[in-house]
Amino acid sequence: LRLLPRQRYLRAERAEVSALERKRNILCCLITRILKVEKQLHIDNLVFRVIDACQKGDSVPGLQFLSFCCRSVDVRSCVLHLLNQGYLRRQEERPHVLEY
Repeated sequence: LRLLPRQRYLRAERAEVSALERKRNILCCLITRILKVEKQLHIDNLVFRVIDACQKGDSVPGLQFLSFCCRSVDVRSCVLHLLNQGYLRRQEERPHVLEY
């Protein structure tokens, strides 16, 4: 038997996965950070605030060295992730309002 060398695309995939995980972690941190201050916020306002923080970058510690495009789909995906984890909750009478 002869072992084949590792394929280069596998290393590229791992790097992409690592970058996506880092992006998700940063977005989740921004979401929780904003909601800790506001206590409750409409989901659309939260999305706009997170995107604005990503665009400014220099006002957020750790973000100035990372460059990534932050889209509303990414933020909403992280909101759903945090809802499933139990870090955030929706108001029963107003499901579009999120609470920390």
